[in-house]
Amino acid sequence: MALLLLAHAAAPGRFGVVTVDHGLRVDGADEAAMVARVCAARSIPHATIALSLSPGSAVQERARAARYYALGDWVRRIDAIGLLTAHHADDQAETMVMRLNRGAGVRGLAAMRPRAAVPGHPDLALLRPLLGWRRSELAHVVAQAGLPAADDPSNRDHRFERARIRAALASAEWLDINGLATSAANLAEADIALDWAAEAAFNGVASDGGTLEWQPDVPRAVALRVLERIITQLESAVPRGSAVARWHGALARGEVATLAGIRGDGQRRAWRFTRVASHKAR
Repeated sequence: MALLLLAHAAAPGRFGVVTVDHGLRVDGADEAAMVARVCAARSIPHATIALSLSPGSAVQERARAARYYALGDWVRRIDAIGLLTAHHADDQAETMVMRLNRGAGVRGLAAMRPRAAVPGHPDLALLRPLLGWRRSELAHVVAQAGLPAADDPSNRDHRFERARIRAALASAEWLDINGLATSAANLAEADIALDWAAEAAFNGVASDGGTLEWQPDVPRAVALRVLERIITQLESAVPRGSAVARWHGALARGEVATLAGIRGDGQRRAWRFTRVASHKAR
């Protein structure tokens, strides 16, 4: 609701609003209708996307994937240039702490970016203009306008990791949410620097037919990203970062190891990479 009000003040007539009803709560349809009324009063185009998700395991992850896929389709239908979401500094801090708990590296700890791609739609822009705002500041914007705001009880359901982290952060008065959000932004800059260094190092990869050869004389953080590029170059999907890290460890020990259909030979100073023939091809 805050993003709706701020966008209407900053760019009236240049955006539309879409509400996703996941079909998981009985109040979902009423909340979508409430947003539609707010938009109609301001002559803002509005659409509701109704999904039919079933409760159960990983419901929040499934809902997120389905939501973004549907939103991306909607962006295409109305021929918009991108999708804006209202993620804010508290969301950013929660994401960063969740990833800290999982041992994430620089890329993961950079958390949400102001500009990214819509999940499931890599050619569409996802913009997050409110990452510098606190949740309380956005709530004040809505209250000052005299508008209602939906209250999703799952945000306080401790069965979900994010809800547990949210409660823990709220009870830690010594913690500076803005400081965490700033750290995430700084790590995003470091992530860009690592990508730049990896791209430069990748220029040293030699190609001989279907074989790539590379001498890993760069820091480990850069080498991991070069390995990702090598996997992509050999036409394979890049696996999770932890798997790439284990692969790098094996090669650094002078071993031969295979990942994502790519055989890496670390027995020489210059590592060699080739695609492994599938069982069918054999």
